[in-house]
Amino acid sequence: MIRTLYGVLFLGAGIMHFVQERAFMSIIPKSWPFKRFMVQASGVIEVVYGALLLTNKGTRFVKSTLPAFLIAVFPANINMALKPSKLGKMPLPKWVTWARLPLQWVLIKGVKKI
Repeated sequence: MIRTLYGVLFLGAGIMHFVQERAFMSIIPKSWPFKRFMVQASGVIEVVYGALLLTNKGTRFVKSTLPAFLIAVFPANINMALKPSKLGKMPLPKWVTWARLPLQWVLIKGVKKI
């Protein structure tokens, strides 16, 4: 069940990187270069993780690399909490962006149960 939940979550999030590319680019810290590439690359990675988990293939690979990926994207989550963020055209409440930070660590811990 957790594997499927993670699979749907990451596949959906990965697709959203392409559907809402500008929104994802906006949460990357301003000083970082190659924002579009980072959004697209992380989107592809998330789609691959999701597909692997949903097809029950490469689970060992996902379990060993997903925690590092989640840590790598954490600065964007921090940046999203520190500055006003939108989901499409709708502003996200501050509590949502701040609640997302500890959720990242819950996701990392949950990888063991995939």
